[in-house]
Amino acid sequence: MRLKNYLIVVKDIERSRQFYQELFDMTVLKDFGENVILSGGLVLQERGQWEQLTGKECVPGYDGELFFETGNLDAFLQKLDAYSAPVTILREVRVNSWGRRAVLLADPDGHVIEVADDYSK
Repeated sequence: MRLKNYLIVVKDIERSRQFYQELFDMTVLKDFGENVILSGGLVLQERGQWEQLTGKECVPGYDGELFFETGNLDAFLQKLDAYSAPVTILREVRVNSWGRRAVLLADPDGHVIEVADDYSK
C-alpha cells in the first residue's frame, strides 16, 4: 500500500488552484469542479463538497504542513514577491539547526507550507 494523494479543504477552488499552479508549478491532472487533482499528489476540495461528503463541518487551521524542496530558494522567493495576491509569511527565511534554509508561509486558506533548499545539494 502507498499514499496516493493528500487532500486539503479550500474555500475557493479557483483561487487555490491559481496559488498552487503559479507559485509551485503544479499542473491540473483531473478537474471534477469542486475537486481538483494537481501534480505531486495534492488534491483541492471545496469546503461545501467536503462537508456534504463527510457530514462534518470543516475546521480550518489544523496541525501539519505541506513541504516542498527547491533547487533555488532565492528564485522561489522572487516568485513569491511577484505573486499577484498577498501571501502570508509565517516565518521569514532562516537557516534551521541542520543547515537548510527555509521559509514558512500560508496558502489562501491558511494551510501551512514550508519551502526549503533541496537537501541533496
